[in-house]
Amino acid sequence: MSSIYFLGIGGTAMASVAVALSHAGHAISGSDTQLYPPMSLYLDDHNIRYFNGFSTHNLQHALPDMIVVGNAISRGNPELEYALNHHIELVSMPELVREQLIGTNTSLVVTGTHGKTTTTSLLAWLLEHGGLKPGFLVGGIPENFTIGCRASGRSEEGYFVSEGDEYDTAFFDKRSKFILYRPDIAIINNVEFDHADIFNSLDDIKHSFRVFVNLIPENGALFVNGDDSLAVEIASRAFCKVERFGLTTESEWCASNISSERDASSFDISYKGILLGNICVPLFGNHNIMNALAAVAAATGTGLSFDAIRRGLALFRRPKRRMEIIGTFPGNITLIEDFAHHPTAVRVTLEAIEKLYEGRRIVTCFEPRSNTTTRNIFQQELSECFGPASIVVIGKVHRPDRYPPEESLNTELLKESLQKQGKTVFLAGQNHGTYPDDIVAFLQGQLIYGDIVIVLSNGSFNNLKNLLSENFQKNS
Repeated sequence: MSSIYFLGIGGTAMASVAVALSHAGHAISGSDTQLYPPMSLYLDDHNIRYFNGFSTHNLQHALPDMIVVGNAISRGNPELEYALNHHIELVSMPELVREQLIGTNTSLVVTGTHGKTTTTSLLAWLLEHGGLKPGFLVGGIPENFTIGCRASGRSEEGYFVSEGDEYDTAFFDKRSKFILYRPDIAIINNVEFDHADIFNSLDDIKHSFRVFVNLIPENGALFVNGDDSLAVEIASRAFCKVERFGLTTESEWCASNISSERDASSFDISYKGILLGNICVPLFGNHNIMNALAAVAAATGTGLSFDAIRRGLALFRRPKRRMEIIGTFPGNITLIEDFAHHPTAVRVTLEAIEKLYEGRRIVTCFEPRSNTTTRNIFQQELSECFGPASIVVIGKVHRPDRYPPEESLNTELLKESLQKQGKTVFLAGQNHGTYPDDIVAFLQGQLIYGDIVIVLSNGSFNNLKNLLSENFQKNS
């Protein structure tokens, strides 16, 4: 067994892989800055040793055989420079996953701009419930497993399910991560422009997906969102079997008669026009129906029966930070957290909440944090995606120094546009007190009985979720 050091261990996937390899018997350590829950707690719970901050002394203390370099690490990092100077072996996280975890297993890879974590969690759980003991890598913590990554439980003819991110791999490998996962069975949920820091255009993203599709063997299978024209276009060049999933009868896998209650959604599922039966899953919104449909289609590719799949879906538990209900507080205030950060994800999440909590007011706290939403690329789209919300809180733009003013998101302009739609808008971090305590103070004077408060961010939002929870409970 090896001593493996994770440089940038606080990333969701990095931490999950670190724990999985620790369970496999490797000596694991690592370092990062600004580690925060849930991943800091996850590492602590699994007794993974890590250093806060980067220093050459960390490597001198750990003496690793190999360093896994996270894709957020760049030249100039003191530990990376030390490793290069001393010829320590460097690998990327996807490369390590392919070699150590996927191996000769049948590789199922879930891709798409949106829905990857939920769909991967669904698919891994369906295989687990069906007795296939899959290995998996999920970009979050799936509640059915409580760990984000593990090796396959089968020594022969096993399965490994990967969340296939289109983001780049490492400073020395600018390919999309999913290209390294050797797909046998693949899903493309949707294709949109995102990750403006590494992709210059939608065509660049389409190129990465085409390369991925071209890696699927002839005896493999590709399941593609039939309601997404770009995904269908990309899938048209596949050499393997291609089947579509969607909400229209043109797709081979079709969901219809969708209904939602407070605990779950149900829908009929048909394959090539033949009704297979009704499915119930504890997810909400048409986007999650599509996620479930994709997972069902891919699970059948492993030989699982429809009845086994249906029973598994009913027992699925959502991954953390995916429409996660944090709690209901005095005054019937419900606090929800979601990872949505792309305008499309924000829109479909809020639409799902509006339908689920019909008649209740929605208060949205949104943090412009990703490399795309901190720029003005989606200036117009962000002004159009908060439709169901009555109150919108815009958090501080994360690391505003990265881009010049003419390229950055204009939050004042965004505020004006949302106010014209009749919404109450608050720009946080504008000298109204300590951030994000100013958000808590603002909401104290705005909330009414029955409000739904949702926190949307792909980061920690400066611990806003916990601050709100404490405040709501304290003011009972």
